[in-house]
Amino acid sequence: MDLTDFEADNSVSCRLASPVPEACKSEDCCLGIDEAGRGPVLGPMVYGICFCPVSRKEDLKDLKVADSKTLSEAERENLFLKLDEAKSFVGWALQILSPNTISTSMLQRAKYNLNALSHDAAIGLVQYALDCGVQLKEVFVDTVGPAEKYEEKLSQRFPGIKVTVRPKADSLFPIVSAASICAKVARDRIVKGWKFAEDLGEVDTEYGSGYPNDPKTKSWLLKYLDPVFGYPQFVRFSWSTAQTLLDSKAVTVHWDDDEEDGEKAAARQNNTSMLTYFSRSKPASTPTRETHRFFTERRLQSIDTL
Repeated sequence: MDLTDFEADNSVSCRLASPVPEACKSEDCCLGIDEAGRGPVLGPMVYGICFCPVSRKEDLKDLKVADSKTLSEAERENLFLKLDEAKSFVGWALQILSPNTISTSMLQRAKYNLNALSHDAAIGLVQYALDCGVQLKEVFVDTVGPAEKYEEKLSQRFPGIKVTVRPKADSLFPIVSAASICAKVARDRIVKGWKFAEDLGEVDTEYGSGYPNDPKTKSWLLKYLDPVFGYPQFVRFSWSTAQTLLDSKAVTVHWDDDEEDGEKAAARQNNTSMLTYFSRSKPASTPTRETHRFFTERRLQSIDTL
């Protein structure tokens, strides 16, 4: 699994895929869909598909794939290696949704929640398989939201393909278990080898599980909270855990609006108005301070005249 494309810019989403076996282009195939990393406040969410000819379902069972959550990291890596070695009849593809993509989607003006994001990732991967010539006849999906509605949505989107959506599908259907393993292995590798774009020095990699209720994760979030610029892009800043810490630990920002005089309103709250940064000269009372690295790294500086 080559993660180079994602590592080149982990602020955006990325699709990775194996070669498509010739058998999958000439025989009726089944496809499973599952995700890894839906709940954590750290790192990406990865959607995975795995597909093989219907006639080779038993061969897939012989690989002893299982729900990735019941396996150790070493067992998942070993099973992914077996899936990759079975490339004569097994194919896979991944959609890596970066933490930045997740957060900006959820907080944009037109709300785009995690369920909608998940559905679109799954639909995109099924369409990718079809576009690559995979002869899909059966699709098995681990549900996101009400199973019946999701099944109906996918059936309407892909007429002619039998769609089965079930809770815990990764423990019911081997092809979904295989997709679960691919997604989980990718996420584990990404989190372990995350390259921070921010200049944080020697980063403490004791993240814990990445889940909001993990004390190690909470400790890490506190340690790497910048009071002005918030979190590095490794963090899903739309999660309530991150937002609560920002509200309590970060600098309060007053946003000027059209309903009142921005500078006077800011002064009342003992804040500096955003408008002052666009004035021709700095207020006399403005103290001199060291420029934050956000500006120096981007070679930005204040000017008095144009």
